[in-house]
Amino acid sequence: MTGKQTAQGPQHKKDLTRRKVVAAGAGAVAAVGIGGGLALNASAEEPATGASASGSSAGTCYKLTSETTEGPYYIDADKIRRDITEDKEGIPLTLSLKVIDSETCKPVRNAAVDIWHCDALGIYSGYESLSTGGGSAPTDAPSGTPSGTPSGTPTGAPPSGGTGGGGHEEPTDDKRYLRGTWRTDRDGRVTFTTVFPGWYRGRAVHIHTKVHVDGAWTDAGYEGGHTCHTGQFFFVEEAVLASAKVAPYSTSTTERTTLTEDTIYDQSGTTGGLLRLAYDRKHIAKGVHASITVGVDPDETHDGTDDAVQPGASAPASSSS
Repeated sequence: MTGKQTAQGPQHKKDLTRRKVVAAGAGAVAAVGIGGGLALNASAEEPATGASASGSSAGTCYKLTSETTEGPYYIDADKIRRDITEDKEGIPLTLSLKVIDSETCKPVRNAAVDIWHCDALGIYSGYESLSTGGGSAPTDAPSGTPSGTPSGTPTGAPPSGGTGGGGHEEPTDDKRYLRGTWRTDRDGRVTFTTVFPGWYRGRAVHIHTKVHVDGAWTDAGYEGGHTCHTGQFFFVEEAVLASAKVAPYSTSTTERTTLTEDTIYDQSGTTGGLLRLAYDRKHIAKGVHASITVGVDPDETHDGTDDAVQPGASAPASSSS
């Protein structure tokens, strides 16, 4: 897949300071295959009207500054697929996204949506030698609060590689697990099959995403166009702590940063990328369904490399991905 981030001369709107990017709860979801004791989370900031969970093109629009850094571990790869699991172990995760125009609330069709994230032990494909995750059978699962005194800045040094603003690192290996791109349908929807991400030093549990528009789908993949959104999705602490009791997450000895300590997440609930989750609270290992509505401005370009807003960061952005 080539040229996804090559701008094709999109006409920018006059008001470039208002980045109209939204991550709003997608409403109630049916978690197929998830048993009793279903746990649903939705942010208090989510409006009662909510984004439509039906096939309707309607949605709730927000005007936010939810762009985030691309991070150093993005790969513009050729993995056009919905199932990005490969052979990685972990709690099954179904990620359902709906992409809408934040001005009109209409679905954005035929967009190319990328997602990528680390595995259950905090390792990124393509960057295994640079990743700071890992595990070697601890005596117990990580506690709700990481070691050290909590502060606005994550404890420990960030993952190596890159400079301020999420400078890109060249891949160090040819692995591409937990990475993929797929096309939004007529309702702006796209669904990925993956595993629940793990954690690594300096960041809360998260998934990266990019949305590309104005390109063309060909036999070779997605060509041309520009990136109108670069963001990250986050998980509530309750679900992360539940995952930490399940292998292979339970074997991790890596220091964990909580959601409130993360310098990228802006603490605004679903409007800042917090996923709505559905899972069996007693048996999270059965699987998790995550959903969110992402509102974008198709006329703007946000590739996450130089104009990303860094919520909560008082200093130049770290290279944490």
